[in-house]
Amino acid sequence: MPAALRSRRVLATSAAVVALLVAVLLSLAVGARAIAPGTVFDALLHGGTSADAEVVRQLRVPRTLIGLMVGAALALAGTALQGITRNPIADPGILGISQGSSVAVVLAIAFFGVHTLSGYVWFAFAGAALAAVAVHAVASGGRGGATPVKLALGGAAINALLLSVTTGVLTTKASALDEFRFWQIGSLDGRGTEVVAQIWPFLLVGAALVFSVARGLDALALGEDVAKGLGQRVATVRIVGGAGATVLTGAAVAAAGPVAFVGLAVPHIARALVGSDHRWVLPMAALIGPVMLLVADVAGRIVFPPGEIPAGVTTALIGVPFLVTLVRRKAVAA
Repeated sequence: MPAALRSRRVLATSAAVVALLVAVLLSLAVGARAIAPGTVFDALLHGGTSADAEVVRQLRVPRTLIGLMVGAALALAGTALQGITRNPIADPGILGISQGSSVAVVLAIAFFGVHTLSGYVWFAFAGAALAAVAVHAVASGGRGGATPVKLALGGAAINALLLSVTTGVLTTKASALDEFRFWQIGSLDGRGTEVVAQIWPFLLVGAALVFSVARGLDALALGEDVAKGLGQRVATVRIVGGAGATVLTGAAVAAAGPVAFVGLAVPHIARALVGSDHRWVLPMAALIGPVMLLVADVAGRIVFPPGEIPAGVTTALIGVPFLVTLVRRKAVAA
């Protein structure tokens, strides 16, 4: 590895770690009730009995931990999906995986009486997996197999279908509307420490699967024939990476709802900072994803105080201009 590239990667990683620490501090200190950093550290290190200390420990610590986990999960899932499909606009939302989780959760609420995360998470996983399989099946038909363009089109078609199913269920089951509406927006608010305890094992499994195919994703970027020539089992890379992305997406969506654009934008930012080697891109994405989500969450708290804009809305406001810019650059490159 050239010394210049190594130095750039180390510097970028250090900057991302610092940015993450700052985002965590902002998440703990900023909100409708501003809390001094000294009080935050006192509450974390020494307990404290003041009202501010209780706000930090009971409300903002769980919210921040969920932001860290969900941001990293969506960023890793997006990176894996872009590598597997060789599609720069692939992410759990665009490929319909997040919407698959949404359909499964609304069905669980409306027809199975499920009202807890421990129940949601299994439905979310199943919905994400079925949506991923459906998109791949649609894209694999016809000549050329599952090309990047066909995967994007198949994802759009499945996403539209699943969205219509969700809308249809909610219009006939009004009792589920309020509960699902709170979850569907995508938010870190109102989640407790029990959510953290329930999703972290799934996030570890998903992350381990994605990291295990880092070399395979590098080879796949060169094309299937080249990857096979380099000794990679392309089908295995896609299955393992896709399974990891599905587990990560299912856990993240179950915990915070379908938060948009983190999985799309973060992989591009990570590659711009550390290059295309997935052994560096994946860790960088895992650092930047939480930064993006936590900053979006903090921004949503302070725009219209004392009310809050959910993080899923804020990330979409950030992500839409990013997507437009990406499409324009790709069009110019083409």
